[in-house]
Amino acid sequence: MINKVVSNADEALQDIQDGAVLMLGGFGLCGIPENSIAALLRKGVKGLTCISNNAGVDDFGIGLMLQTRQVKKMISSYVGENAEFERQLLSGELEVELIPQGTLAERIRAGGAGIPAFFTPAGVGTEVARGKETREFGGKTYLMESWLRADFALVKAWKGDTAGNLIYKGTARNFNPMMAAAGKITIAEVEELVPAGELDPNMIHTPGIYVQRIYQGQQYEKRIEQRTVRS
Repeated sequence: MINKVVSNADEALQDIQDGAVLMLGGFGLCGIPENSIAALLRKGVKGLTCISNNAGVDDFGIGLMLQTRQVKKMISSYVGENAEFERQLLSGELEVELIPQGTLAERIRAGGAGIPAFFTPAGVGTEVARGKETREFGGKTYLMESWLRADFALVKAWKGDTAGNLIYKGTARNFNPMMAAAGKITIAEVEELVPAGELDPNMIHTPGIYVQRIYQGQQYEKRIEQRTVRS
């Protein structure tokens, strides 16, 4: 049985170099690879292109990497909770490609499926369509979007086994499964790591064939992005 376990995040990310293209799973602050982001901060790699649904908040998630100027470009669909992101965008320090959320998801899925391009009505007639091919199908105009792939996909799951099979819990099953398929090297951090064969095959969301390295994470904060309670 193939064993894909590495001891910690630092070992898992040791070959990520300056200028790498990374996918980072999660939606808001839910299901983000917290330990892998911390390892990137310690490693200090620069000039990164980060593909993620959002850019975290100022003091958590990818927002921490923005503070240390490690990110050259963000490819995202929502960035509204990060003041440092806004500052770097307006000052011209950060390249940004904003994509409709459904299109972002489909571009990543296409990357994992080996589909180089597809047509979608989202973005037609807007700034999103600038410089892109359009085509008419059934009397309606569609925009051609290309796949997204990455040098490394960093994902976070609830449970995983030593062969790299992954189970996500609740809303953490967001961009993580798609990104796991679209990275040349996929690194998974899990809350619980078990021997191969212990996971119910019917419950597995990401088969181990997509995962090259897996490790058990530590001390998950699972922060709430905007906490609202009754007075």
